[in-house]
Amino acid sequence: MLRTAACLALSSLLLGAPVIVRAEDAIWKAGVASTKITPEQSLWMAGYASRTKPSEGVAQDLFAKALAISDANDRKVVFLTLDLIGVPRTMRETLAAKLHQKHGLPAESLLMNASHTHCGPELRGSRITVNPGDDAKALNAAYAVELEQKLFETVERALANLTPSKLGYSHARCGFAMNRRLPSPKGYQNSPYPEGPVDHNVPIIRVESPDGQLRAVLFGYACHNTTLGFYEFCGDYAGYAQEYLQEAHPDVTALFMLGCGGDQNPYPRGKLELAQQHGRSLANAVETALLPTPTPLTGTLATALETVVLEFAPPASREELDVQAKSANKYEASHAKRLIEQLETRGKIDVEYPYLIHGVRLGNELTLVALSGEVVVDYSLRLQREWSKPGSALWVAGYSNDVFGYVPSRRVLNEGGYEAGGAMLYTGFPGPFAPDVEERIVGGVHRAWERLAQP
Repeated sequence: MLRTAACLALSSLLLGAPVIVRAEDAIWKAGVASTKITPEQSLWMAGYASRTKPSEGVAQDLFAKALAISDANDRKVVFLTLDLIGVPRTMRETLAAKLHQKHGLPAESLLMNASHTHCGPELRGSRITVNPGDDAKALNAAYAVELEQKLFETVERALANLTPSKLGYSHARCGFAMNRRLPSPKGYQNSPYPEGPVDHNVPIIRVESPDGQLRAVLFGYACHNTTLGFYEFCGDYAGYAQEYLQEAHPDVTALFMLGCGGDQNPYPRGKLELAQQHGRSLANAVETALLPTPTPLTGTLATALETVVLEFAPPASREELDVQAKSANKYEASHAKRLIEQLETRGKIDVEYPYLIHGVRLGNELTLVALSGEVVVDYSLRLQREWSKPGSALWVAGYSNDVFGYVPSRRVLNEGGYEAGGAMLYTGFPGPFAPDVEERIVGGVHRAWERLAQP
């Protein structure tokens, strides 16, 4: 039956007619669902340590969206995209456990990705530290509980809506992202660096009904979602790109998946109209990717979830931490106090981190690798160079499943600066990663590729 469907499709292409696949011959099923997750009250916001007050309104609603895909063998994967700063690992684990218990969905079949908007609610109570009021943490915690239930229901609706579908892959380019690690006599500054590495690729998966009607589009881009820093909830450029695509295609769900943009910023930035302009640029790139005949995704689905242990550089001694805890720099002092608390409550400072690597193979033509944390662009560029499967494309995403902090490459780690270790001041981690961080992660990706290649 599958050979018959393929022959029909080839004949239609040769004759110039639209490709129409009978529903009973479709090798894929897909379902989509979308849920508004904008907080209904003022909450402390995420993304900038300099914030001094909670939100003051809504510029654009925030959404969680699910795309569920099933192959002819009933193997499934769910892409769950969020207009949020990140994915707390505990939230992913709770959601995965509930989906496995009720629907039998394996943990490796749930891929969560955050747009990393800096104009969404804070999900991490430890980040609410600037005297925001006695009830701020409680309000944000209550929102997180409600969010978990909404995410569960969103995935359930997508799974319930699985219908015969065609999947296709294409890509285009978009140019507003720029490397933000500008070398200077004082080190690497957070400023536009046009000579730095970038990844301007815009990969897409298009989901169509058997008769060729577009139902959903999943698209990616490697750029921090940080055009804005005001006190209104907003999806930033990624939110506007999705909004504009859905306005142009009223019956289509547009889902955004952030790439390896840890060291990339949208430029210019700072104003709402600039977020809208960048959103329009990205939406236009997706429209461009929709123009050519896509590469049909054929075959079966495979998923793999790898965990690699990353090590941190040796932490400061207790004596050094005692000195740092008295620092005039409040962030350095807070960081030292968190590490001292680890010493006093656990007897040691954690010097390892279990890092998640997610692989998804969609047929024979597309493999997607989703990396945890705020991954710098070097990872995407390197993995693209090392991918050696002719006739198959590779899509590399970051900010997936567990957004815990920055993940530098060896180059960035050696150069130093914010992404290399400076941002650790805002976490409970002891300091920068060990020099082998890149090799450990890339080794884990290669193991995931091997698992995905198995029948």
